[in-house]
Amino acid sequence: MPRLARPPSAGLAVDSCWMLGNYPSARNCTAVPVFVDTNVLVYAEDKAAGRKHLLARDLMVKLWNDADGVLSVQVLQELYVTLTRKVGKPLSADKALTIVKEYLSWVVVDNTPRLLVAAAGLQQRAQISFWDALVVQAAIEAGCDCLYSEDLNAGQKFGSLVVVNPFA
Repeated sequence: MPRLARPPSAGLAVDSCWMLGNYPSARNCTAVPVFVDTNVLVYAEDKAAGRKHLLARDLMVKLWNDADGVLSVQVLQELYVTLTRKVGKPLSADKALTIVKEYLSWVVVDNTPRLLVAAAGLQQRAQISFWDALVVQAAIEAGCDCLYSEDLNAGQKFGSLVVVNPFA
């Protein structure tokens, strides 16, 4: 069961609204916990992403309020790099690190040798990229039944784990 997550502090790249429960619900999966891929986190922080920002923000509000979110060290590493280098208006390293630290209150799956080996096997069986396999395997090991991502095929299944594109 995920530990209680606290919402990000006000004044970050989002609308400082994580605790406001007045957002429309994003698509929900069948059970908790749920895994969130990097792209969803980035859109939640990037106001320039328009509709995707709003949808990702609403989903993140729900996950913060329900304390259902799961991430991995890999996802947080990618989030940091993307926010500091790849978005239209990169954040300072300090601001990006603050955001990453806030997500450390979620359940975070560590990169382990066992995870690496399992992901390599999944990559070969499912014919997906190694990095996607590492995300999928982390979600499986965390007991998630839903993986929010736009990088994989919506509806794609890996055992009981189902990929959901929150922007579709």
